[in-house]
Amino acid sequence: MLAFDQDDVQFLAGLTKATIDSARVEPLREMVGVQDGTPIPVRNTLGFAAIRPAGLKAYPAIWVQDFTMGYSSGFVSVVEGFSHLRLIASLQNSGPERRLPTGAVIPAGAIPDHINLDGTPVFFPGTYASGPDQGGEPWGICPPLNNYFDFIWLAYLLWKDTGDTAMFREKTVGRTLLERLTTAYTVPPADPQTGAVFTTPERRAVGFIFIDQIYMTGRMLMTSLERYRAARQLAEIHQALGDLSSARQYEHDAELIGANIERVFRGPEASCGWLRAATGVSGQAFVWGTLYALYLDVLSPPVRKRAIDQILEDLEAGQIMFDGALRHVPLNRDASPTTAWETTIAPHNRYQNGAFWHTPIGWLVAVLDREHPRHAAAVFGQYIAQLRKDDFRQGEPHGAPWECLGWAGKANQNPAFVPSVALPYGVLFNRR
Repeated sequence: MLAFDQDDVQFLAGLTKATIDSARVEPLREMVGVQDGTPIPVRNTLGFAAIRPAGLKAYPAIWVQDFTMGYSSGFVSVVEGFSHLRLIASLQNSGPERRLPTGAVIPAGAIPDHINLDGTPVFFPGTYASGPDQGGEPWGICPPLNNYFDFIWLAYLLWKDTGDTAMFREKTVGRTLLERLTTAYTVPPADPQTGAVFTTPERRAVGFIFIDQIYMTGRMLMTSLERYRAARQLAEIHQALGDLSSARQYEHDAELIGANIERVFRGPEASCGWLRAATGVSGQAFVWGTLYALYLDVLSPPVRKRAIDQILEDLEAGQIMFDGALRHVPLNRDASPTTAWETTIAPHNRYQNGAFWHTPIGWLVAVLDREHPRHAAAVFGQYIAQLRKDDFRQGEPHGAPWECLGWAGKANQNPAFVPSVALPYGVLFNRR
């Protein structure tokens, strides 16, 4: 097992805390965010300190997935966790399905993608507009599907940190938290034969916000793994509440999904160890999803071994990692010479279409540490070296942890990005 250098661990802990602190906006504070180069003045009127996905001027709102990843690090207080959880719960669409002029649909039970600092919910990526002008392609007909499962994850983490099941009986806008969680779980469409989450062109939804600029259809790997995680968490919650019948149903869902991941998502090449991202459009070899499947331990021993062998092979060949950060698609498996993914609005080798990201690096280190600790140590060392070299606390032009980076600095984007340090820290040192 990997013995982490304690200086590196303390450095990562300090940087994670500093990054989260830089992303915190105190009540009534005014700030200027930036979207596509345009300044966006905002004021926090939520009544509590809001934690955004990044410090400095990036992302002037709360994202459900990013906040949960930040909370998983252990550097966000339980009080702050509950403030954000209650806000998210209060903004769940408790009414009927809403159809917008953009062609978008907000289903009953929908969870916002992000929440502006004035408390208005935005259900779709790509905008801070909270009115009827949000959504529609290329951002999806329905809201992103990951948020339903991340809402459950956040509640689960808070329960594990407090041990208080009474939280599930607390009412927000007339409904208990447990009712809201169980409703959220039912919204993403799932194949009854495999448990995998799917999307269609007619009601297309982003499956995972770190690929929200990628157009996907069919069954989706990352979202299916998140449903597996949520099913296990809801089973544990219902077990603690004494509802054994519901617990068994969620356990059945998790078993069904876990038993079918490799059958649904293995590619046509028997020799390839990567799982594919989707079964329809943009079904490329997916580094992040394969790592998460390995981290959740849902693959059979032969498929697991082939996946790890593929990881080691592509690490050695320089196909997936740069400066301790990972690409979504291996370089040698791009959809074409001009794009990593089959269909995307992102330029090649930029952002989600070929830049390198630190967010999933903890999964890789954890997976390799089980059987290949020397490789795990090398990956972790490269990760820490990049963060030390480019630590945002040194001032501009330094920005680590970046949201993504690479290509001689041309892909570097959004400095002081919380998930780039919070999720790896949570995975490696809090076992989140």
